[in-house]
Amino acid sequence: MKKIIFVGGFFLFAATVNAQIQPSASGVVYGKVTEEGKPVAVDKLESNLKENKYEGKITGKVKEVCQAEGCWIRLEKADGSTMMVRSKNHAFVMPTDLVGKTVVAEGEAEVKEVSEELRKHYAEDAGKSKKEINKIKGSEKQIVFMANGVKVL
Repeated sequence: MKKIIFVGGFFLFAATVNAQIQPSASGVVYGKVTEEGKPVAVDKLESNLKENKYEGKITGKVKEVCQAEGCWIRLEKADGSTMMVRSKNHAFVMPTDLVGKTVVAEGEAEVKEVSEELRKHYAEDAGKSKKEINKIKGSEKQIVFMANGVKVL
């Protein structure tokens, strides 16, 4: 009985949180984004890393949003690849209608080794098929951006 109440409570909480997420529109901010500083295009971020780190703003077009919680987005790069932007400490969530919108994210980037397990978890959160998830093998070095906030342009 306790499990049923817990699970029911969790889904009620999740539904309430999702219902409170403001749909994306120009000027909407998720989390906190300051007015100071000029953003770097996602394609230029790698050249702006100092000792594999960067602090500031980036901008890019959203290609994918976490379907489970809205806790991360992927920004599209010119070569078709993407870069992960995560909500720092799960401090905010973003709506799935961000796909296709250009955003500015403020926070910190770092080159990290992302495990196979975590890569599969992100693929699952993105709604990928079991077949696509099973193709993910090994860890991978990636630039991961931990955002304090994201603003829709």
